Amino acid sequence: MKKLTQLSATFGPALSLAIGLAFSQASVAAVSEQQAQQLGQQLTPMGAELAANDDASIPAWTGKAADLANDKKLFTIDQRNMAQYQDKLTVGQQAMLNKYPDYKIHVYPTRRTANYPTDVVEATRFNATNVSLNENGSGLVGGYQQGTPFPVPQSAEEIIWNHIARYRGGVVERIIHRMAPQTNGSYTPSEIWQKMAFNSHIKDAKSSDNLLYYFVGKTLAPARNAGTMTLVHETMDQIAEPRKAWIYNAGQRRVRRAPQVAYDSPQNNAEGQATSDNMDMYNGAMDRYDWKLVGKKEVYIPYNNQQLHDKSLSYDDIIQPGHINSDLVRHELHRVWQVEGTLRTGMRHVYKKRTFFIDEDTWQIAIADHYDERGELWRVAQAYHMNFDAEDGNQVPWYTAEAVFDLISGRYLINGLSNEVDGEFSFGGSEKKRNFKPSALRRMGGKL
Repeated sequence: MKKLTQLSATFGPALSLAIGLAFSQASVAAVSEQQAQQLGQQLTPMGAELAANDDASIPAWTGKAADLANDKKLFTIDQRNMAQYQDKLTVGQQAMLNKYPDYKIHVYPTRRTANYPTDVVEATRFNATNVSLNENGSGLVGGYQQGTPFPVPQSAEEIIWNHIARYRGGVVERIIHRMAPQTNGSYTPSEIWQKMAFNSHIKDAKSSDNLLYYFVGKTLAPARNAGTMTLVHETMDQIAEPRKAWIYNAGQRRVRRAPQVAYDSPQNNAEGQATSDNMDMYNGAMDRYDWKLVGKKEVYIPYNNQQLHDKSLSYDDIIQPGHINSDLVRHELHRVWQVEGTLRTGMRHVYKKRTFFIDEDTWQIAIADHYDERGELWRVAQAYHMNFDAEDGNQVPWYTAEAVFDLISGRYLINGLSNEVDGEFSFGGSEKKRNFKPSALRRMGGKL
């Protein structure tokens, strides 16, 4: 508790309240109206600290877009000087610097560019005083529709729920590439078309639907896998109703239920370099871990990575042995929530412990450290944040890519790159349930 008290003194009254609430007995209750009134005052509309830090290296949030074009690099962290910045680096970042002499962290001015549509802000304000965890923490009650469910979080579990349920444009359609490079840097891209539609943007959705979103993906390349499709119904409460998944086999034109796509089952097209719950940095049910809120700290995290998203780059420019080209990654100093998960007694998972660093402005996991059964650091995951332009003129904070680096094998998985794809991600609109039924896979099989 002493460490949390020191953090409170460092980061001000907003953090003091949140940490105090984290240890309160009412861990499943929505916050009071008085506490929610911080939103838009001491806190941003989504629940981040509005003010700058003490030396203004993290500026106050203004809700305005930032011009990044003229930003100059402040400094670079590498093996030689990493001790100087150790207090603002995660264990995983330090491990990457120690393992790879050519790995660097380029630091730029901090730009708090996260902004949200009015309806998402209004929904988040409603959530603050109405939404709570159910009795076992596996789902949301109180009328959640969209936005941040817990803008004034009271526990580690609520912070992870903020990541899982965060706004991603309502409906998104994209074509991306996924690669698992060999130790020498050679790779074969898997090209995948994806569509994801949140329940808040399903026209015929019901309030009783235990659904977070629908997801459908189709492999376009390489040829040996082309035409294979996956459909997922991502349930909200995955203990009461596990996620449902189906696979369409193009050669057989047959739809069948997929085996469990959850927890530590292998991720598709990943060559064993990531688990299913590594996708989107973390997803799915949280029941296999005991969760602890460590507190809040300042960390150099990947942020505003428009350069990595640049269409003038080829994948050969990005993919290198051991890690992606770190000269293309922009880091900024941001406040993050640190949450630890320790495997529960009697539960099984390849990760005995995992530590998440969650950006306060977007509620996205920026960095995740994953430990093996011996308690040794095994994999380091990083997400490369940027804001995407939506059709309605708003912006959508998300990832241009995410990676899982294996410190033991020297391999990694990079997912979400679209540099060699014609066109851009599409956000917005609405969908109908029928477009995400298993029978729809066969109809979609001949398209794209």
